[in-house]
Parts: sequence; C-alpha cells; structure tokens
Amino acid sequence: MDGRSQDSFDDAEKGMYDHSVAVTAPPPFVYLGDKRKATITINTHTTNTHLSPASPVHEGITPFSSVPELSLAWPKETPRKATDANDLEATVKKPAPKKPKVSRWILFVLWFNTYRKFFTFVTLLNLTGVILCALGKFPYAEHHQGAMVLGNLLAAILFRNELWLRFLYLVAIYGLRSWAPLPIKYAATSVLQHVGGIHSGCALSGAGWLIYNVVGIIRYRAVQHPAVVVSGIVTNIFIIVSVLSAFPWVRNTYHNVFEKHHRFIGWLGLATTWMFVVMGNVYDIKRGEWRSDTHALLSAQELWFAVFMTIFVLIPWFTLREVPVEVEIPSPKVAVLKFKRGMQQGLLGRISRTSIMEYHAFGIISEGRKADCHYMICGVQGDFTKDLVANPPKTVWTRELKFAGVGNCSSMFKRGIRVATGTGIGAALSTCIQSPDWFLIWIGSDQERTFGPTISGLIHKHIEPERMILWDSKKRGGRPNTMELLKDTWTRFGAEVIFITSNMQGNDEMMQGCRAAGLHAFGTLWDF
Repeated sequence: MDGRSQDSFDDAEKGMYDHSVAVTAPPPFVYLGDKRKATITINTHTTNTHLSPASPVHEGITPFSSVPELSLAWPKETPRKATDANDLEATVKKPAPKKPKVSRWILFVLWFNTYRKFFTFVTLLNLTGVILCALGKFPYAEHHQGAMVLGNLLAAILFRNELWLRFLYLVAIYGLRSWAPLPIKYAATSVLQHVGGIHSGCALSGAGWLIYNVVGIIRYRAVQHPAVVVSGIVTNIFIIVSVLSAFPWVRNTYHNVFEKHHRFIGWLGLATTWMFVVMGNVYDIKRGEWRSDTHALLSAQELWFAVFMTIFVLIPWFTLREVPVEVEIPSPKVAVLKFKRGMQQGLLGRISRTSIMEYHAFGIISEGRKADCHYMICGVQGDFTKDLVANPPKTVWTRELKFAGVGNCSSMFKRGIRVATGTGIGAALSTCIQSPDWFLIWIGSDQERTFGPTISGLIHKHIEPERMILWDSKKRGGRPNTMELLKDTWTRFGAEVIFITSNMQGNDEMMQGCRAAGLHAFGTLWDF
C-alpha cells in the first residue's frame, strides 16, 4: 500500500467516480449506440458515424469513423436519427446510477471469502490441537511441540513463496483447463487467489504453538538448560513481532513499518529458531548434559522443518538482480517502467531501489514470452512511486522469479472479461493482449493522456475494437452503469468469468453486483 491509508485511492482511478463533463469526442473504443446513420456537426467538422444497436448502457459511445463496428451479433432495431451533437452529448452525460441496495447475505458471502475460510479452518484446527495437547489427548504434539511450531511456520512460508505458487498455478491450469467443468475451475481459481489465508493462519498458529511450547519450557526450567529457555523466549518475541506487523491495519497503513519488521524480524526469528531447535534437541534433559552424537539431531523432525524453511525463504533472493530500466513519465500521476525480456500473462513483479528494502508489487504488461520487453505501470500513491516520477531510476532491483496473480488463471477459461480501473490496467492488459478470447473493459479518466503513448500503442496494436471498451469518464461526463455494462458484455461475448482489478470502492461495487446478478467474478484482494 506504499505507506498510505487503504481508503486513499489512486488519482488515476478516481475517474471512475468523476462526473465532470468535457466536450471532447470520445476515443474510438466501443460498444456502439443504436443502429443509425447520423451526420453530426462538431466544431464545424462533419462526421458520418455508423452505429449499431446496443443496450441502453452503451448509448452515446461513438467511435471515430475509421474504427470498425463491433462484430458481435446484435438484435435488429428500428433506426432513429441523432439530429445534432447536443443529442449525443445529452446521452453521454447521463448521470451515474444510484448504488443498488445489496442484501446482507451477499455482503456476508463476499466478506467470508475463501481467504477467511482458510484462515478460520487453519486456526481452529490448531487451537483444537493445542487444547487436546494441554489435556493430554494429543501424544504426538506432546512429544513434538517443536514440530508443530515449525510445521506451521513452514506452511506459512510455502504459501508466500513464488516458486511454490507458480507450481500450484501450473498444476491447476494445465490439469483442469481441458476437461474440468466450470464449478471446479471456479473453485480452483478461488483457492489459488486466497491461499494467503493459509499463510496467515499457519503463521498465527505457529506463533500460538511457540508460546505454548515456551510456556512449558519455562514451567520445567529447573530441568532445562538456561540457554534453551533464553533462546525459546527470544524466538517467541521475534516471531510474535513478525506476525503482529503483518496485521491488516499495520500492513495497509504503515507499509514500510510492516516490511521492515515482518522481513527483518522474521529473519532474526528464523535464525533464533535454528538455535532453539539445535539446542533443544542436543540437550539431554534426563542426564542434564549436552549430547555429542549427531544422530539425535539429524533424526529430529524439527531440524528438517527448519532446513526447508530456510531453503524456501532463500530461493526468491537467489534470483535477485539489479536490472536496467527505462522510465516513461506520461503524466505526473504515472510512471511506466520498461524492462528487458517478455513474460507470460498474469504475473506480478516486485521492484525496489535497494537490494533488500521497500519492495513493491506491480502487474506486468507483456506481448508474450518471446517479446523483447515488458512493462509495469506505477501509479503515484506513496513515497516510493512519487520518487519514481520525481527521480526516475536507471536501474532497479527485482526478483527474476515472478509470482503469479489470479489473472494467471485466465488460461483456464475459454472466454472471459477483464475489468480494470485506472492503474489496474497494469495487471489486466497482458491477458487481453496475449489471448483473443478475453474482453477488456478499462474505466478511467483521460487514459490516453494519463498513461501515455506506450500503453495506448499496445492496446491499439493487439486488441481489436470489437473486444474492448475504454470508458473515459472525463470525456463521457461520468462513469458508466458498470453492472449493466458487465451483464450486457457477459451475454454478448459469451464470457465464463470476470476478473476485476480496481480500487476498493470500485471492486466492492462490481463484486456485489456480479454476485447479485449471478456472474462469476474474482475481484481485487487486499491481504489481511
């Protein structure tokens, strides 16, 4: 969140909620208005515009005369004429619809999503284990409390590891896309999008088991070596601080505080975990002495949990590189970063000005794996992105191993709709560029001027006018009736799924509307 409040929205996205009016003709992207031939005089120029029938939500969106009409099948309708530019402008300036009332059940279902289901299941399962262990009903946990701690922490690390997640996406996409019915694909997509619930649930549970373990050690400190007790307490402190720093309020409000504590205190916690595990297994409580044989240590489950934790923590950092970057500043609101090599769609990358501090994730735009470059759109929202505009770098640090976003699941579906507002186009555009079976809807304010010729050029080059709608709220006098737009596009394009990348207000509005309308949609996820 780049050190800002979650409630502050990207300026480039605010156009979705801008109701100002401009007389500039709309850009050439297009669902077309009612079928008619009209001669419209604007600024003394005469334009012959051929419009084809569409639902009321699409009225008033007029392409330039050089743009072909939408090729989807439209029902026939009685032609009518638009007499002058005032009639067209009146249609364009239709006020935004009132937000419909959403049932409490829909609000609950969207709130209690798969992320929270995973988190609830994992924490309740571990809480049950702790209670059973305390009652003497869980023999394994009684004798392997360290394994319960480290097993949870290992799972937490795995479900934030780029390599592991890329593997899960690969298995799901190639294992399901050719045969699985849509309900299974929807379930798999939801699981992949929300595995962060396993990460947070296991991290919190690991901290809980660690507290239980250390309390037990302190209770029997008379037979335990003081070094083991101290290492357990120190490890506890580090792990708890790391977990607390990732709580939603801290993470979203004070991003830099979160990153410093979660990463560096977490690393210290991993180091002290090693000390705790080794000393706890080498010290013989019965004899009150340190064992010299390595067999006891190497045969301990706790040691191997610690080994794999360390491996998966280090893997992404082995791919860390300082790479050259070209920065385009099309407007004070946006920086467009250009990197070498092409990428598959649906990936995100983390970048930083330093090797280990302040990493920020952005969607990757690429024409494909064989392309010679890829792009990131960085909207100005906090100190890091402001500095990209004020002091464009020549190089940045990044991990060559990129992580998969939910958009990567688009390969699983036959046809879909990719919706983005403002800078959300950075995460959405690759899908529509690389697949002819995806429809792009981009809602924003003065997009061509704000995002520049590079992004506009990619859109013009790779996406046909008949499978995109670019809604400029500044030129069109306000935002569209988003749900009518989505429902109409869903039916006419034959979509199976909708992926949404928007700010919180836009995301909530569209997700609630899609749920009420029975459209299968996956929205932006704010980690919590």
